[in-house]
Amino acid sequence: MDKKDLLNSVTVAKFIRDGYLRYDEVVSKELCQEAKKAILSGELNAYDHVGSPFSSIWNNSTMGKIFRLTKVKGIIESLLGPDPQYDHHYIHTNKAHTKGKANLHQDGDYDTRNYGFDLLILFYPEDVTENMGGTLLIPGSHFRKINSNIIKRYQHIVGQQQLICKAGTILFIHSNLWHSGRSNHSGKDRLLFKVRLSPAVKQVRTWNTDDIDNAAIQPILSDSIAWHGEHQRLEIINTVRLWRYMTGDSTSEFKTKKLWGTKLADIPKVIYQDSLRSMDMTDETV
Repeated sequence: MDKKDLLNSVTVAKFIRDGYLRYDEVVSKELCQEAKKAILSGELNAYDHVGSPFSSIWNNSTMGKIFRLTKVKGIIESLLGPDPQYDHHYIHTNKAHTKGKANLHQDGDYDTRNYGFDLLILFYPEDVTENMGGTLLIPGSHFRKINSNIIKRYQHIVGQQQLICKAGTILFIHSNLWHSGRSNHSGKDRLLFKVRLSPAVKQVRTWNTDDIDNAAIQPILSDSIAWHGEHQRLEIINTVRLWRYMTGDSTSEFKTKKLWGTKLADIPKVIYQDSLRSMDMTDETV
């Protein structure tokens, strides 16, 4: 794709910190109506071929039109790289006047990768109001790998985000981000179309890196998230590790003076024993 259609480095840094990006009303009302008809007709109920190039899925359907919008394609390629693979899709229907069980969970509980990730794309073809039980997200939770819904009893986490949006809104979520559906207290069913994609390449500099040296990036990556509490420093290290992996940055912190997660070879040079740079890191850490 033309790099002007890709995300910039500042936006990717925000994704790495928070674990998601939100784009409101990126899909037209007309396409939303077509998508709703396709969903309700049942034509999208069956899985397609797992591992197939995403470009080969839904070529002659409304969903194909939506996921091939330049804006949407650019976001996908920026986070996964070119030619991502289809994993699965699912239609979530939250019926009117239903009280859901607590179900905070993580989709990627069997993911053994240290840095690479899949992308969950959540498309809302209709407006989601406050009492419809929109998707709940826990920003900054994607570095805490857990066993599926073992966290389902957790409630009222500081900074949690419950979706209220207009039709055509899409969320792009790191596959390990904690999230859940909520009770629908309205008189209208709530529809959500989810697709999971996997990278086909190493996720390194897959976006528009013209602003890679933007001064705004370091404060974003070093920003703390309130619910991390006493573990804020560790979470900042995790954030920086993913940034360094995705930017292919293997330079020494001691030389650049960024004070971020130095390689083991540099640890003897660290003055302060409690420095962020003294954390144990594997040999493969960039």
